[in-house]
Amino acid sequence: MPSDRVADLVEYIVCGLVDDEDAVSLDVTDGEDSSLIEVSCAEADAGRIIGRRGRTIKAIRTLARALGQRVGTSVEVEVLG
Repeated sequence: MPSDRVADLVEYIVCGLVDDEDAVSLDVTDGEDSSLIEVSCAEADAGRIIGRRGRTIKAIRTLARALGQRVGTSVEVEVLG
């Protein structure tokens, strides 16, 4: 699936940001022409992924969407604390 490549990218970035990598898990839901990637992490790390005023998650979403376009799928990324 093309969304697997995007999920790998998101996981790589998120694992670089958090303290507790073991608590990170991704749930990928593929629709007809779009994918939803839900990132679960330790509660203490959720703020790190979201960043000040949401800047970090916005950057992650931008990268995910850019790669999604290249592999032909539209992507949404959500963080579940």
